[in-house]
Amino acid sequence: MRPIELAPNQPRQFYRGGSVIAAFRGGTPKDDHRPEDWIGSTTHRNGTAGEEGLTTLPDGRLLRDAVRTDPEAWLGAAHAAAIGADPALLVKLLDVGERLPVHVHPGRPFAKRHLGCRYGKTEAWVVLEAPGAEPRVHVGFTRDVEAAELDRWTATQDTRAMLASLHAVAVGPGDTVLVPAGMPHAIGAGILCLELQEPTDFSVMLEWESYGQLDPGEARLGLDAELARECVHRGALSPAGLRWLRSHGGRVSSSGEGVERLFPEDADAFFRAERIRSALAPVRLAPGFAILVVLDGRGQLESEGEATLALQRGSAVLIPHAAGETTVSGPLVAVRCRPPSVRAALADGLELA
Repeated sequence: MRPIELAPNQPRQFYRGGSVIAAFRGGTPKDDHRPEDWIGSTTHRNGTAGEEGLTTLPDGRLLRDAVRTDPEAWLGAAHAAAIGADPALLVKLLDVGERLPVHVHPGRPFAKRHLGCRYGKTEAWVVLEAPGAEPRVHVGFTRDVEAAELDRWTATQDTRAMLASLHAVAVGPGDTVLVPAGMPHAIGAGILCLELQEPTDFSVMLEWESYGQLDPGEARLGLDAELARECVHRGALSPAGLRWLRSHGGRVSSSGEGVERLFPEDADAFFRAERIRSALAPVRLAPGFAILVVLDGRGQLESEGEATLALQRGSAVLIPHAAGETTVSGPLVAVRCRPPSVRAALADGLELA
């Protein structure tokens, strides 16, 4: 098996965007509501039937079906045995053409009890572009919020109060933010980011009135308001906690020189990401399922069997475990997105396959 370059995969969404992804990846979105590129996706859009959101391989197969057919080749024996025929990962590019609504994602226990799924939706962002005078994201309440107060905000759609209650965080290219399930958040307009997340499309919207394609029932995953509120973490996020969510320390990864860990170790139960810099020397990467997104420059990816793939800014490459050791070379910067650590995921309570 060889690495596979993937074409853009942009299902229609309720919010605007898409042109920045087109400039980054190439191609032309069908309309101005294609703000997400689902890369290497085995996850379908919530509330839709069929294959919307799923990645189609160049040979016409759905990646989901190919992985199910030979999970060890795609994912490795340890992952396949413990987690199953499922990468347990969804990677996206987000082109936020308008500010995202304030929302949260349910955690694993809530999803298991009420949504029939072993995955919640912890996520993390790698900021790629942040133009404008004050590009910001909004993450976590600055103070404890009572249930009645939150209910009042959502019932009256008091957007001003919701945003004022959240930490407003200035961001720039290269910044990272880990967003645990349950943490209220929104991404500001104009930001392009790479997002790693658990493989679901679960969102509970606290704000929906300004987004014409949403209604309250749809915004709450079909749950009643009181139950949906249970997945919101209403406690204050301290300044120290906020620093931790943004921390990675620029540490060199255990994978070796030229590889920088991007998220705190607690994220390993959900996903892993590394920044690859190969300008000074080729970077060798151990076998493992991964999605490689090239942020800048040009180079190549070599795998066992002497397969070579040209890389450039915007390239998105799916690397099966069976491709063996791979080498990235040339003056480029990329992010390697990886599934959760099996040990960390199981320790966190993820159910066995």
